[in-house]
This record gives sequence, C-alpha cells and structure tokens, in this order.
Amino acid sequence: MTNIFHYIDRPSPIHALTGATKLICVLLWSFAAMLTYDTRLLAFMPLLSLGLFALSKIRVKDVSFMLGFTAAFMVLNNLTVFAISPQHGVTVYGSRHLVFASLGEMGRYTLTWEQLLYHANLILKYLSTIPIILLFVCTTDPSEFAASLNRVGVKYSVAYSVALALRYIPDIQLEYHEISQAQQARGIEMSKKEPLHKRLKSASAILIPLILSSMDRIETIANAMELRGFGKKKKRSWYMARPFTSRDCLAVGLGAALLLASLVLTQVNGSRYYNPFA
Repeated sequence: MTNIFHYIDRPSPIHALTGATKLICVLLWSFAAMLTYDTRLLAFMPLLSLGLFALSKIRVKDVSFMLGFTAAFMVLNNLTVFAISPQHGVTVYGSRHLVFASLGEMGRYTLTWEQLLYHANLILKYLSTIPIILLFVCTTDPSEFAASLNRVGVKYSVAYSVALALRYIPDIQLEYHEISQAQQARGIEMSKKEPLHKRLKSASAILIPLILSSMDRIETIANAMELRGFGKKKKRSWYMARPFTSRDCLAVGLGAALLLASLVLTQVNGSRYYNPFA
C-alpha cells in the first residue's frame, strides 16, 4: 500500500524540533518562495531542502508517490501556461531573445529565452515548496504538533482537530486499501492489466463505502470525546508537550532569514523578478 501522508519516526535533528517550530518554518519558507521570482534564491532553496531531507533520514522512496504526482502536475501546469500565454516571459522581462521560430500562426508560439526562464522559475517554485511540506508532514507527530500549537496560543480544541485530521489521513488510506481488496475479491479488476479509464471507474465505486465508513468513524470519535467532557474546560494537559530549545530558535531564524532574503532581493531587483537580460 502506498502511503501519501504519514508520520515517519526516525532519530534525527528535524524530528527533534517541536511541531510549532516546524509549522512556523514551513510558513516562512513558503512565503519566501511565493514572494519572489529571483532565480538565484529559488535555485538555492531546493538544494537546502535536499540537505534537510538528508538530515531527517527520510528516504526518497518514503515520499515517492507524492513526488511523482507533483512532477506530473508541474509538467501539466507548465504546458498549460505555455499554451495559454506563450509570450508571458517577454512581457515580464521586457526583452525578446529567440530560441526558435513560430510553432503556430502569427508567431504566437515562438519560443524565447525569457519564456524558458519564466518556466524555470515556476519549476523551481514547486521544487522549493513541495519537499519542505512533505518533510513537515513526515517528521511531525500529530499529538506533539497539537501540543505545540496549543503552547503558542492556538485554542486546544482547534489544535486537537488539526491533530485528528493529520492522524486520520493514514487511516483513510488503509481503509481505502481494505475496501479495494474486498472489491477485487468480488471480481472487480483494478490492477494495471485494465485500461486507466476502467480503473478510475472502479476506484470511484470505492468512494461511497469509504465516505460512509468515514462518517461512522467521525460519529464514534465525536461521541467518545463528548462522553469524556472534551471542551468543557479552558485548558488541558498534553502528554506529548515539549519545550522550545535553542535548536528551535535556530530553525525559526533560518526560515526568517529566507523570508528576509526574498524581501531584500525584491527591493534590490525593483520587482519580484530577477532579470538577467537587462
């Protein structure tokens, strides 16, 4: 069974950070990547995320499904952008350097170096943000994350809801796998032997029992929490709570430095774009 989002317990410095620290770092990192189109910073951030992955001891095969899905979406997005606006790079950078002549009528699909740089920046944005989000999910225990959120001021009912959502994702995957196996035992073919459209049709038939079982589980959890008086008091204790350390401060400082670098480069460049053609 392929796990899409799940916590992977490994002894590493990344796992040792508190959940709130990792959430703050992910937000700062994402803001830094979204604010700028400076190729230099966007090229540095994926390299840094690879170093963090190595430090966390998370293997590529642990997140291979999501990396493959991201790669497919990235290619599709770039093709769509080029089909809709093939000269957007020329508009952004204010110059026009041809790679080769038109592929369509009226020179609409003439490829330029400016357009290639714009697409490279789009790819780098994906490579900057997706790995760090996967790292956050794979290294953050849901219970510890909820405790950290509550410690920084988030209402504990909200924090607990977030923890339940993160914890429930692997359960949904497991239940989908079990329902799929049951359907295949009844003669519904879902292997690679069948065409893709037939497999998608068979997979859609799993959604109804999956939704019904999920609703039943939600009701069970809600009743159990209500019977235990959840939400009656303003505060609660946390078994997985951990204090902030100097390592957490260093991680937040790194995220803040990336965001500051993004803002400074935007100011120096005079816009969000780094223009090597000027």
